[in-house]
Amino acid sequence: MPVHTTATRQEWLAARLALLKAEKELTRRSDELARQRQDLPWVRIDKAYRFDTDEGPASLADLFAGRSQLIVYHFMFGPDWSAGCPSCSAIADGFDGVRVHLANHDVTLTAVSRAPLAKLKAYKQRLGWSFPWASSGDSDFNFDFNVSFTEQQQGEGIDYNYERDSHAMDMQPVPPPVAELAASCGTDAPAYSRDRPGISTFVLEDGVVYHAYSTYARGVDGIWGMYQWLDRAPKGRNEAGIWWRRRDEYGRSRSAA
Repeated sequence: MPVHTTATRQEWLAARLALLKAEKELTRRSDELARQRQDLPWVRIDKAYRFDTDEGPASLADLFAGRSQLIVYHFMFGPDWSAGCPSCSAIADGFDGVRVHLANHDVTLTAVSRAPLAKLKAYKQRLGWSFPWASSGDSDFNFDFNVSFTEQQQGEGIDYNYERDSHAMDMQPVPPPVAELAASCGTDAPAYSRDRPGISTFVLEDGVVYHAYSTYARGVDGIWGMYQWLDRAPKGRNEAGIWWRRRDEYGRSRSAA
């Protein structure tokens, strides 16, 4: 027998209509938040960032690929790691489908990481991705946009997501999930925690690049496709600990992954 509440169709419909009202309120609020994001002032970027890309050395303006808007996903992949973050990898599994539509709406989607380009290309081939992915290893880009931190910053306390971070990644002793994720990337927890996820957006007008918006931590949840589906599944997220893996690791033991 089900342990969840059961009901008649009429009782279900009454409960569903009540929930629909709350869903509509959330949708309207989400629309208003989107408008407020668009109303944020832009900040001119004069610093000359350099990236390594499949097409060769590139500036931030080059990453726009001829379009006027750029969305950067800050993918956690440190210079010395052997693999990218599993969480970022799960998010990136949705990039190739959506980027085609964005490109035809004057928006370029790209990932940026500190790992060398050769590592990014090998990892992208492993997981069957084709979206653009630039290495920022030789620039301050990740540090300036608050997704990478030095050991000194880590020791003093990291300002992440616009406040002094109290994220699980900085807790002592290290939480088992953080240690598990770090090990899966071929690194330790402190090194793993010096890179963080985020999204930054930029606009190009009259040859000038402006920073428009950045979000971090739970602010990235909205583009994590599998969770949008799970939030609508009968049992929701129904998770305990780190259950997801890179797409080619399901069916393998944790020790073999």
